[in-house]
Amino acid sequence: MGINSIGKLFMPKNKIFYGLFEDVADRVEQMGKILVAMVNEPDYDKRSAYIAQIEDLEHKNDDSTHQIFTELGRNFITPFDREDIHYLASALDDIADYIFACSKKINFYKVNPNDTGIKKLADLISYGSSEIRIAVHGLRDMKNLRQMTEALVKVNSIENQADDVFDMSIDMLFQQENDAKEVIKKREIYQVMEIATDKCEDAANVIESIIIKYS
Repeated sequence: MGINSIGKLFMPKNKIFYGLFEDVADRVEQMGKILVAMVNEPDYDKRSAYIAQIEDLEHKNDDSTHQIFTELGRNFITPFDREDIHYLASALDDIADYIFACSKKINFYKVNPNDTGIKKLADLISYGSSEIRIAVHGLRDMKNLRQMTEALVKVNSIENQADDVFDMSIDMLFQQENDAKEVIKKREIYQVMEIATDKCEDAANVIESIIIKYS
């Protein structure tokens, strides 16, 4: 199937889904960037302000996700398979949920985020969120499949890197931290942050499935 044919398949009468997905992906990218700023902020109160920004974006994404599901029930014509719309909306929502969870746990547990593992994982979450945004924006016209595919490959690589960072961080934690409470707190934070990169990969897999079906 040629590029023009693909374009026709992605030109439904109702284009609202593209805008909603793009809005969600934009906010997810913003949340990732704010998370990085937050873990690099030594002041607890200033970190709280960043968390409030992340929470606001997460709530807006909840509203957009709900609207996607509402539109799915209203519209007979959809840009791609209905189940893929559902899967992608859920996957993007999960990324936002876990980014918010990361930020909350850091301050709730009063953990100093000046930690190599936390900072590296935050960077990877941000990178993954940015690549997901690129791929989601490519769905509207499917003109740049190479760029979309490269973004998805990067997301998979980022998830693998996050696994390695998680393992190394846990190893260092048990070697260097003598306070059992701190071990429990940081281990849980590492886990939630690593899961956030898993959720980026889940979204990438859904987008890859859509590309395969329509190319």
